[in-house]
Amino acid sequence: MLNHTAAPAGAIECKGEGDDPVTVVTAAIDAFKGEVIGRLEKVEAAQAGAKPEPETKGADKLVERLDKIEAKLNRPASGEKKTDEPSVERKAFGTYLRLGNAAPADELKTLTVSSDPQGGYLAPTELSAEFMRDLVEFSPIRTIAGVRTTGAASVTYPTRTNVTNAKWKGETQTSEASEPNFGQVEVQVRELNTYVDISNQLLADSGGRAEAEVRLALAEDFGKKEGSAFLTGDGVLEPHGFLRDTRIGSVPSGHAVNVTGDGLITLMHSLPQFYRQRGVWVMNSGTLNKVRLLKDSNGNYLWQNAFSAGLPETILGRPVVEAVDMPDTGAGAFPVIFGDFDSGYRIVDRVDFSVLVNPYIRATEGIMRIHATRRVGGAVVRPDSLKKLLISAS
Repeated sequence: MLNHTAAPAGAIECKGEGDDPVTVVTAAIDAFKGEVIGRLEKVEAAQAGAKPEPETKGADKLVERLDKIEAKLNRPASGEKKTDEPSVERKAFGTYLRLGNAAPADELKTLTVSSDPQGGYLAPTELSAEFMRDLVEFSPIRTIAGVRTTGAASVTYPTRTNVTNAKWKGETQTSEASEPNFGQVEVQVRELNTYVDISNQLLADSGGRAEAEVRLALAEDFGKKEGSAFLTGDGVLEPHGFLRDTRIGSVPSGHAVNVTGDGLITLMHSLPQFYRQRGVWVMNSGTLNKVRLLKDSNGNYLWQNAFSAGLPETILGRPVVEAVDMPDTGAGAFPVIFGDFDSGYRIVDRVDFSVLVNPYIRATEGIMRIHATRRVGGAVVRPDSLKKLLISAS
């Protein structure tokens, strides 16, 4: 503890440890400055306004030095809170953090993201690597039909339409001749094609994603068109769809506008045992919803869920395939088909899905052309292995 009982004139007494050192030193400097200025005034009064050059210059330097020391002492110490008002910029920033775009207009910056001339170019949007795509549904006929490959424009399958006609004879009776009938079924290969033009700048700026998306879009389009043709193709420029084949028989549903449990049972047992044991139900989602509600006379559902993972759901013990291109239920429609598709419907692949990039045909325009081609055929080869359900009361 400092305790000065006597101090020279002009000195400031330090009374205890609680006094602020900065305040004590500042007060001492002020007292010293006052003493120096007082002496200077006495000298000026004694010489009637004549300032001694050496003494005045020395006093001015001393005063200047004291002013610097005082200014330095007045600076806030490290960690000391400033008591001054925050700057306009800090105040505006704090207001924006609290209120966002609802802050007063005079406190918002002029540069905005929504206006390109006012700074929008400096804040570009992020281009996500994820594309938003519409759902594309396919008819899964290829998964259940017989699929073959060929190197020709068509494939001809020899057929036998009947067997020999043997007869029971006695010991001396003469045998009779008989012969089976033969025929053929031809599956014509059809072609599906298109092309897409895409600018070279888009290809470069997208980092390869644009071309990949074009290829994916082509694959989805070809898959959808192919699956639909296997069901409803006219057989002229498209594969011959099994719903358009008049050789496939039908069974009435027993109701004028809807499917019935009796109709499904009749349809199933209208096929030979060999095809029935390998048969698959094909229908769309709307028909499937109605079939799942059907019950037998004991109240049991005809629909059976799979007993374990990986096994298909069944109707009357046979698996179900949902095909989006099958027709809805309605008078005169064929919403359900059942049978052995592996034996009855044949798909012939001539050329797999092919994509050819041609960067030259429109090179002077900065355009690259992408060609896509698919050559495939389809037709019914065994009509007796499939049977359709006709929505009809009789």
